[in-house]
Amino acid sequence: MFTPDKKILSNYAKVMIDFALGKGKGVKPGQVVYLQYDTEALPLALAVYKRILEKGAHPMVKGIEESFQKTMFEVASDNQLKFFPKDYSKSLVDTIDHRIYLIAPTEPFLLRNIDPKKIMISNSGDKRLLRKWLFEKEDKGKLTWTLCLYGTPGMAKEAGLSIQEFWEEIINACYLDKENPIKTWESTFKRIDDLKNKLNNLPVDTYHMISEKTDLHIKLGEHRRFQGGGGANIPSFEIFTSPDWRGVNGKIFFNFPLYRYGNIIKNIQLEFKDGVVIKATADKNEKLLQEMIKQKNADKIGEFSLTDKRFSKISKFMANTLYDENFGGEYGNSHLAVGTSYHDCYSGDIKKMGELDWEKLGFNESIEHCDIINTNPKTVEAIMKDGTKKIIYKNGLFVI
Repeated sequence: MFTPDKKILSNYAKVMIDFALGKGKGVKPGQVVYLQYDTEALPLALAVYKRILEKGAHPMVKGIEESFQKTMFEVASDNQLKFFPKDYSKSLVDTIDHRIYLIAPTEPFLLRNIDPKKIMISNSGDKRLLRKWLFEKEDKGKLTWTLCLYGTPGMAKEAGLSIQEFWEEIINACYLDKENPIKTWESTFKRIDDLKNKLNNLPVDTYHMISEKTDLHIKLGEHRRFQGGGGANIPSFEIFTSPDWRGVNGKIFFNFPLYRYGNIIKNIQLEFKDGVVIKATADKNEKLLQEMIKQKNADKIGEFSLTDKRFSKISKFMANTLYDENFGGEYGNSHLAVGTSYHDCYSGDIKKMGELDWEKLGFNESIEHCDIINTNPKTVEAIMKDGTKKIIYKNGLFVI
């Protein structure tokens, strides 16, 4: 079994604990960090755990064995799938200051023979409360989160890479071979911030994206801002916003495969009318796609994102959304997320917002948030409020 050397794991842990959490500021002494990890990520989990302690914070740890998930879907009744320990979960959210998840699936197609309806049932009922509680605490500035990837042979095989090649991509993307990777991340995020500020200063009404099998209009909406470079997700090179879901019209094609719920969905095409998906097709696992968007408000978008290839060192397909949604390559990428919006894309005082306020502005709310990726060459035009037009993104580069 391949394991990265201790220096790489130590650097990875420092990037996550000293930088990614706390929105670039790291964790503080006395804070509580909830560490979740897939079992194959144990070497990194130990390094992260050690770093949490070194920072004077308090780790809470939960290992996740993916075969338990498969057994649950094979054996559990609908009531068991819907079970949600409400009091325990609320207490957990109240206790923690940060949460981190180390992603390390050993079998990308673990759930390939599971009825998609059973998977969606497990997302239903009171489980929506967990997302609501987490969002509320984040909106108050009292909770941060981040994700990272630990390479496994299963993922490497699916990506067509050796495990060593797969890890080389992780190391390069996260600057883990640098003497001080955090300093490099700070420099990268500064460049992203500069570009993000230029976008936020444009008086945009609607974005118009043209690409292969794609002709899509996305209304920005009132009181919106682009985000990026905040530490949630490592690596993260994307610049994204949560637009007014009601103003999305047209069609979009996603050429990258989507790995979701232990399955792969290929060549997804979505068509929108007044913000709602009216047609959803795929060459593979179309049934799973359609069951996914049948969930409440999962037929509307919560995120629109662009990645500039000058930022991202990711040049290979990685068979994992965390990396694929940050793909640089020859033409960068754009992705949409169906499902819930990000409240931090609101340009006003988040703490003053309530449920009706979010709804009024067209911020979507759903148990789902699924990023789907297009890496084909594309042009994105900004249609300003006065009707003038300006190309802001072309063939993988922002041009503002």
